[in-house]
Amino acid sequence: MTTAAELSTRVPLRLAPASATFAIAIAGYLAVNLSPYMISAAQEAIDLDVLAASWLVTGTLLLTAVAGLAAAGLCAGRHRHLVARIGLGVATLGFLAAALIPALTIPGLLIGGVGAGGAVASAGAAMASFRNPDRVAGWNGFANRGVITIVLAVLPMLGLGPLNVFGALALFSAIGLVVTTWLPRAPILDQGASLGTAGAATGEAMPIEIPPTGAIRTQSAAPSRLLTISGFVLLIVFALWAASEDSLWAMIGIIGAETSGLTPEGLGIALSGATAGGLLGSLALMAIGNRLGRAVPLVVLLVLGGILKIVQGTLTDETALIVAFVAWNSIYAVAFMYFLSTAAALDARGRWSGPLLSVYLVGSALTPLIGASLSELLGAQGFTLALGITSFVLAVPTGIIAAISTRTERSIPNTAEALA
Repeated sequence: MTTAAELSTRVPLRLAPASATFAIAIAGYLAVNLSPYMISAAQEAIDLDVLAASWLVTGTLLLTAVAGLAAAGLCAGRHRHLVARIGLGVATLGFLAAALIPALTIPGLLIGGVGAGGAVASAGAAMASFRNPDRVAGWNGFANRGVITIVLAVLPMLGLGPLNVFGALALFSAIGLVVTTWLPRAPILDQGASLGTAGAATGEAMPIEIPPTGAIRTQSAAPSRLLTISGFVLLIVFALWAASEDSLWAMIGIIGAETSGLTPEGLGIALSGATAGGLLGSLALMAIGNRLGRAVPLVVLLVLGGILKIVQGTLTDETALIVAFVAWNSIYAVAFMYFLSTAAALDARGRWSGPLLSVYLVGSALTPLIGASLSELLGAQGFTLALGITSFVLAVPTGIIAAISTRTERSIPNTAEALA
C-alpha cells in the first residue's frame, strides 16, 4: 500500500525509470560479482600471479567504493544525471581499454572502477525516488540477481579471457549510459520550512491538482538531527553487517572442506542454490512490499542469519552444510534489500541509499583478507560464532533505525493531505 506521505516526493515504479535505475545499478556492481573471473582474465592479459591479480581487482573495487562515497552527495541533488553519465562513460572507456589493449589492463581497470562508483552512487540515490521502497528493493534484487546469474553462466562458455570478461563490464556500462536519461531526478524539496512548491522526482511531467491556497506541503530539505544520526549509524551498521556476511561467503569453501568435507562440486551446488534463494526472496519482498514494516522483518532476519552462521561452523555433514548455507544466503539477500529500503525511506533524495551501496563495496573488497585472518585466529567454530554474535548485536540498532525510517516515510506532510 502506498502511503500518503510518499505522494509528495516519490514517483510510481514505471518501466522506463525503473529499468534505467536497475540497469545502472547492475553496471556499477558487476565487477563485484565478476571478481573471480576478473582475476583469471588479468592473469591471462598481463601474466600476473594470483596474488597480484587479486590485489588489482581489490584495488578496482575499492576505487569504486571511494568514488561512490565521494559522489553520493551530488547524486542526492540536481547533479545525479551528470554523475551517472560521467561515471558510466569513464567506466565504459576504462573497461574497454582493459579488454582490448593488454598494456592498459591495470590503468583501464582502475579507471573503470572509479567510473563504476558514479553508477553505484547515482543508482542507489535514484532508488529513493520511488514509492514503496521495500517493493523497489525487491525488484532491484530480482533484476540484479537474475542478470548476474545469466552472466556468470554464459561467460565461462565464451571463455574467461580479458576480451570477454572486461568487455562484459564495458558493455553493461555502455547500456547504463544509454538509459541514463530515464534515471529519476532528485525531488525538489523546500529549503526552509514545511511549505513550498511541489517538485517531481522524475524527468517526466506529472500532473497534480493545486489547492486553492497555491501552497503544497512538501518534505523539508533540511534533515532533522535524528534522521541525520540515523543515516550515519545505518551506514556504519550496514558496513559491519556486510563485512560479517561476506567474510563467511568468502571462507565457506575452506571452512566447509575442513568441517564437513565440502567438495568443489558441493560448493558449486551451494552457490547456485544461494542464488536461487535470493531470487525467491526478491519475489517475496516484491509481493509483500511494506505491509510488514521494516523493523520486525530486519531484526528477525538478522537473528535468524546469525543463528545459521553459528550452525554452519558446527555441521559435519556436507548436505546439511549446503542446506544451511543456502538458507543463510537467502536470508542475507532479503536483509540486504531491507537495508536498502530503510536507507531509501530516510530521505527521498537518496542521501543515504546512495552511499549505502558504496559502503557495501568497501566490505566486499576487504572481506577475503578479514575472513582469512579471523578464521585462522579463531578456528572454524570460533569464526562462525563471532560472525553470529555480530549479527545479534547489530540487530538492535538496525531495528531502531528501520522503525524510524518507516515512521518518517509515513509522517511527511504531503500533497494528498493538502487536497483533503
